[in-house]
Order: sequence, then C-alpha cells, then structure tokens
Amino acid sequence: MVIATTIEEVRAQVRAWKQERLTVGLVPTMGYLHEGHASLVDKAVSMCDRVVASDFVNPTQFGPNEDLEAYPRDFDRDCALLEEHGCAMVFHPEVSEMYAEDAATYVEILSDMPKQLCGKTRPIHFRGVCTVVSKLFNIVTPDKAFFGQKDAQQLAIIRRMVRDMSYGIEIVGCPIVREEDGLAKSSRNTYLSPEERQAALILSKSIFLGQKMVEEGETDANKIVAAMTANIQTEPLARIDYVSAVDGVTMMPVDQIQGTVLVAMAVYIGKTRLIDNFIVEKGA
Repeated sequence: MVIATTIEEVRAQVRAWKQERLTVGLVPTMGYLHEGHASLVDKAVSMCDRVVASDFVNPTQFGPNEDLEAYPRDFDRDCALLEEHGCAMVFHPEVSEMYAEDAATYVEILSDMPKQLCGKTRPIHFRGVCTVVSKLFNIVTPDKAFFGQKDAQQLAIIRRMVRDMSYGIEIVGCPIVREEDGLAKSSRNTYLSPEERQAALILSKSIFLGQKMVEEGETDANKIVAAMTANIQTEPLARIDYVSAVDGVTMMPVDQIQGTVLVAMAVYIGKTRLIDNFIVEKGA
C-alpha cells in the first residue's frame, strides 16, 4: 500500500492508474478506523480497481470547544487495517498540506439543509465537511466515493454538493455497522467509560423502537419521535441534542412517514456526543 503525504504524490499515482484505464474509489476518513470504515473500504474494493483512503483529521469541521485536539489518532493501526482490506493508497497529509496559512475559500450549501439536525448546534461543521471533501475530490479525482450511512446528514449534503457542483462522481452510501450489542461503531466510542458505554446502548435501543413502530404501521412521525425521546430520557447519563424525523433528501422536518424519511438522533452520554439513525422508504 502506498503511503502518500503530499497532494502531488496522490495526483501522480492516480494519473498512472488512470493511464492504465483503472477505476479509482475514494474513502474519506478522519482516521482511528474501525469495522465501519473497513466496510466502506471493502465496498470500494468490490466496485473499483484501486482504492484511496484519506486519513486526515479536518480542522475546519470542528467548532470552538469541540474535540479537535482530543480526537483519537493511531495512524499505524489505521494503515494495518487499510492494507488488510485491500486499500491501494492512504493519503495522510499535514494540515499545512491541505490548507494554506491564508486560505480563505470554502464550499458551502446555502439552503436550510445544513442548518437541520447536527447543523443546529454545529453551525460551521458542514461547511468544513464540504470544503475538505471537495478538496479530496479535486486531489484524487475518483470515479466513486464511499460514505457511511451513520453520518446520514453528511451523506445527503455530499450528494447535493456533487449534484450542484457537477462533480460527476458516484456517491455510494454504505449501511451502519454495529457492535454485537447494537451500538453504532464510532471512533468517539473510545471516549466512553465502562458505565457510559453501557448507557450508550439507549441510542440503538431507541432506534430499534422507532423501527418497530414503523414496521407495525405507525405513520405519524411525531409519535415515533416522542416515543424514542421518552425512551432515551429513561437513561440518567443521556442528554438529548435532538431526535428528529426529516425528509431523507432535503433534511427538512416531516410529520408523516411517507417517501424517504430519515429518523435521526444526537445524544450526549456524559461529555461524548453520539449519533444514530434509521431510514424508512415508504410509498405514497
């Protein structure tokens, strides 16, 4: 596996692959990889001739007092996982390689889409995400890019950016990967104490409750959100940021389960903010 630290190294390698008429897949990550990331690489390997993973903790998507400095990092472990799953190149730049000291250009969606869900309490987050992903698209020029469904709002926003900016890159969404007890895999799970780790199960339990209500025929989104909220509130260590039902494409709130609906939550367990969701596809 090639380990590249500069933009020019990546571009030179991708040029060589494309001269051989090989297809290229991109898996953007912030490192500290787990089985969820591995599933993205596996999917990319199954659909592309060569796969590039980025391993970069992007500072522009962290707001003041967020966990940029504390965000877990283990590059050697990341490389071992990526190589084991067939990744052809990892791009691991310094911040100075990605952002000039006087950088003043951002990519931002100006609709209400990024202001919903996570955007309500993380107002600059998606501007940072769109900017770094746009840069990675320009550097790697992939045919396809792979993102996890756990970050469902991010996935929807990336799809909109790709459409609006005419990138011509296929965006592939991949299912949430869970621990055996149901907790969604996340790099931030490492922040949890044993007691908090147990308490965090209230997220997936509430997700499964919402899914069960839908399966049993409930179509009132507000009733589903209320039941999930009440369930989370039974856990003393949990503090809700939001539980919402939104249109799966626009991210705007909905009252009825109809069409594509995303039911999503962000919950603090102690100081750790965790997210989870499920998607409903229901005909009119």
